[in-house]
Amino acid sequence: MKARIYHNPRCSKSRQTLELLEQRKIDLDIVEYLKTPPTKAELKALLRKLGLRAADIVRTNEPEYREAAPENPTDDELLDLIVAHPKLLQRPIVVAGDRARIGRPPEQVLDLFE
Repeated sequence: MKARIYHNPRCSKSRQTLELLEQRKIDLDIVEYLKTPPTKAELKALLRKLGLRAADIVRTNEPEYREAAPENPTDDELLDLIVAHPKLLQRPIVVAGDRARIGRPPEQVLDLFE
């Protein structure tokens, strides 16, 4: 099974997760989401696989969030914000089949492959 990682090479957790998966020789499709941002539909699919809400995958500590997020944003508003500012996407996210995990800590993604 080929897995996909939404990766930011500048993020230490993302690099650690990628290295962990490569050490286990997991076949990976690496998506540098800052260069190839996910669409809103892709984000919705990720949320279903993660079993989370949009608030769980947005990085609220970033200046782009503080500047652009409405007060008490809806899931749709948060997804629109991530589409407009991909840096706000929590990272890394690993997808395997119909399941996904956020790699914080990196070892959290390993249960996808057990």
